[in-house]
Amino acid sequence: MISKILIVDDQETVIGGTIAPLKQQYPDAEIVTAQTGKKAIDLVERHQPELLVMDLSLPFEPGEQAVSEVGIQVLRTVMEKFKTLNIVVHSIDPMPLVRLRPAIDSHEGGFTVVNKAMSIQDMTTRVDWALQGLNYTPREIRTGVEVRPEWLEVLNLAFNQALTDKAIAEFMNVSERTVRNYWSKMQDALGVYPEQGKNIRVQTGKRAREEGLID
Repeated sequence: MISKILIVDDQETVIGGTIAPLKQQYPDAEIVTAQTGKKAIDLVERHQPELLVMDLSLPFEPGEQAVSEVGIQVLRTVMEKFKTLNIVVHSIDPMPLVRLRPAIDSHEGGFTVVNKAMSIQDMTTRVDWALQGLNYTPREIRTGVEVRPEWLEVLNLAFNQALTDKAIAEFMNVSERTVRNYWSKMQDALGVYPEQGKNIRVQTGKRAREEGLID
């Protein structure tokens, strides 16, 4: 019997639409909700629910912009501390989960993904799978591009924080040559190569966003 469920989404209407079918399927479960990443982490630590149903695009605190990096950080944090927590990612764009593939692969609880465009029945099915300890992620996430942590850091610093290679090198405590090597390896993994008249950095950012590596 499941006793506690945490639903996390920044949209009240989505939370309401998620509560109803879960309450019908698990009438004895207490359902708590959060609309920010910070609150989600706090409630997981405080209540230790058996099931977490959450969107990826979240603000960290009230009033901040909702971005997938916050959802990724929430998942990374709770999976590291609560290794058997059952998780359902309920998102319109699950591709950013490629950033968490190693953590998902090693997570001991159920982990399933359902697109918000799917039916309520699909959602409740994925919830049931997660509670059984099963894993289900879309094929495009399972077969997505393999990336290294340092490449993700370069992408974040370059495109989300607008740092130059020199500033990235200083921040990461490596040489500029090493940063350029990261770019080259990353571009090869993404299939991005020099083309006449095209800016390779712009093309790299575009492909990285398509793969869900950056927002």
